[in-house]
Amino acid sequence: MKKILFFFLFHVFAQAQTFKNPLLPAGADPWSIYKDGFYFYMHTTGKDLTIWKTKDLSQLATAQKTVIWTPPATGPYSKEIWAPELHFLQNKWYIYFSADDGRNRNHRLYVLENSSPDPTQGTWMMKGQLKTPQDKWAIDGSVFEHNGQMYLTWSGWEGDENGRQDIYLCKMSNPWTCVGKRIRIADPQFEWEHHGLLTRPGPDDKPIVLVNEGPQFLKSPNGRINIIFSASGCWTDYYALGMIHAAPTADLMNPASWKKHPTPVFWANNISGTHAAGHNSFFKSPDGSQNWILYHANSEAGQGCGKQRAPRMQPFTFTADGVPVFGSPLSPEVEMSIPKVN
Repeated sequence: MKKILFFFLFHVFAQAQTFKNPLLPAGADPWSIYKDGFYFYMHTTGKDLTIWKTKDLSQLATAQKTVIWTPPATGPYSKEIWAPELHFLQNKWYIYFSADDGRNRNHRLYVLENSSPDPTQGTWMMKGQLKTPQDKWAIDGSVFEHNGQMYLTWSGWEGDENGRQDIYLCKMSNPWTCVGKRIRIADPQFEWEHHGLLTRPGPDDKPIVLVNEGPQFLKSPNGRINIIFSASGCWTDYYALGMIHAAPTADLMNPASWKKHPTPVFWANNISGTHAAGHNSFFKSPDGSQNWILYHANSEAGQGCGKQRAPRMQPFTFTADGVPVFGSPLSPEVEMSIPKVN
């Protein structure tokens, strides 16, 4: 009897120490931040802003879930609520998201603020539009700090017509205000970024839309600055992650400081149960020793940008030169150890 109980408890313990992807049945554009012993996680629901709270992201399915904001029925940020990100800046919480009034060409970035120590509590106040320089179409806003300066990076249009999404950068004077000019730091230039044929173009779309989107800041251990982004249309199975980088001492507002890696750095090519992997973010294990990439992917080919996209995660490393090495997206059949706690 004791032997049976031992093996049962060992099995339960072993299960708790490992996991398989996906983390949830659905959830595009996953984002997380670790603070005060908890991971706070968000993804695109399309209809509201929801925060998941958990000590272990691999157990996201059982995490506490709180809807913290519901949009108004009409207005400039009432529809198509995409890619929310939660940041803790200057002792307050901020959520950045993109939304429109029901027409894609009106997509812009917006900011919410909360002074509560716990972002699932307190009151979230609308700070308003995060108006980017030139106030063009903008989605996938992400904020980072480098050498004491706050920056915003996002995916936007050069003009007022769809057809190509580029990655832009500008400075910020505070968590809700952009200052100065915007610069383009990446645009779809390689063949692997050019898969964007639309089978059903919308009223604001051209037949082919070239995409660079979802920029994410990643600082290497040696100080190298990386921006990891998603390339090609999410409606294609060629959706993949690309990378641009700058030297630690470079002027980030000089476009010449940024160099693009010529091939994808993370691509679900012939991976069983994993297709169109992209739109990522990053987090560290609770003990700070491991780097993890958090991303979404489809389980079947041809599922496109719909609700089948689900969050997944896996560890990655850096080379001695500071180049991130992500490997390939893993199949859902692969069992992994949970992030290290101590």
